[in-house]
Amino acid sequence: MALIDTLTDPRVLSSALTAVAVAAGVVTLAMPYLDRSDINERMRTVAVERDRIRARERERLSKEGHLKPALRSDPGAKAKRFVEQFNLDKWLSTDTSTEKLMRAGLRGPKAETMFLVARFLAPLGFMAVAGFLMLVHPKVSAMSGGGKLMLGIFAAYLGIKAPEIYLSNVTKKRQESMRKAFPDSLDLLLICVESGMSVEHGFTKVSHEIAPASVELAEELALVTAELSYLPDRRSAYENFAKRSGLDSVRSVCTALIQAERYGTPVGQALRVLAQESRDQRMTDAEKKAAALPPKLTVPMIVFFMPALFIVILSPALIRIFKWQ
Repeated sequence: MALIDTLTDPRVLSSALTAVAVAAGVVTLAMPYLDRSDINERMRTVAVERDRIRARERERLSKEGHLKPALRSDPGAKAKRFVEQFNLDKWLSTDTSTEKLMRAGLRGPKAETMFLVARFLAPLGFMAVAGFLMLVHPKVSAMSGGGKLMLGIFAAYLGIKAPEIYLSNVTKKRQESMRKAFPDSLDLLLICVESGMSVEHGFTKVSHEIAPASVELAEELALVTAELSYLPDRRSAYENFAKRSGLDSVRSVCTALIQAERYGTPVGQALRVLAQESRDQRMTDAEKKAAALPPKLTVPMIVFFMPALFIVILSPALIRIFKWQ
C-alpha cells in the first residue's frame, strides 16, 4: 500500500512527468548531432572507384603502347598472397561472385579477395565455435558421436553460406534503396536533358541532388559519370550500370540510352516514358502491399483483438450471472 500511495502521489507523478519531458527535450535537441550521415564516406568510396577506373584505363593504354604505366601500391597484399597460396580463387570463387559483389556495393581491388578469405575462414570459425560448445556445454557434450558429427557438418555448412547470406541481405537493402529513389532521379535527369545538359552533366547533377534520398543510387550515378569519361565505349558504361544495379527499371533506361547513342533517337522522349513507367510501377508495388495487408492482419487480430473484445462484451453478463448466484 505504501508503494501504491507513493506512485499515486501527485508530487511524484509531476516529478516523473517533468523528468520524462526534460529527457525527451534533450534527446530531441541532441538527435541532429547524433545522426551520422554516411554520404561523405560513400562519396569517398566513389572517388576511390573512379581512381581505380582511371588506373585500369591507364594500364590498358600502357599495354597498347600509348602510355607509360604509373607505379601504384597493391592494397590487401597479405590477403592476396593468402588467396594465391591456397589457390582459393579456383575452388571458392564462382562465375557470378564479382557481379554479386558489385551489386552489394563492395567494389575495389580488395573486395573479391576478402570475400574469398571470408568463405575460407567462416567455416573454420563456425566449426571452432561448435567444438568449443562440445567441450564446454554439458548438453552438447552429452550428445552421441553421430550428433556431434552432424553438428560439425551443420556448422561448416552454415559457415560456407554465411558470406553468401550477408551479400544477399546487403544487395536487397541496396536495391530497395535505389528502387525507391530511381523514379525521382529519372525525373531530374529528364529535366537536366531537356534543359540542354549533356547526359554526363545530367548524371553528375542528379547524383548530387539524389544523395539525401539514396546514397547508393548517387554512388552508381557518379560511377556512370566516371566510366563515361574514361571508357572508350559509352555502351560499356551503361551496361556496367545495369549489371551493378540489378534492377529492371535501370536496365530499361540503359537500353534506351544505348539505342539513343546508336540510332540518334531523342533521349528526352524515352526518359519521359520510362519515368512514367517507373512511377506507375512504384504505385503498383504500393497497391500490392496494401492488398496484402488484410491477410497479414488476420492472425494478430484473432490473437490479440478478439480476446479483448470478448472480455469487454461478456464481462457485464458474467458479472450479472455471478451476482445472481
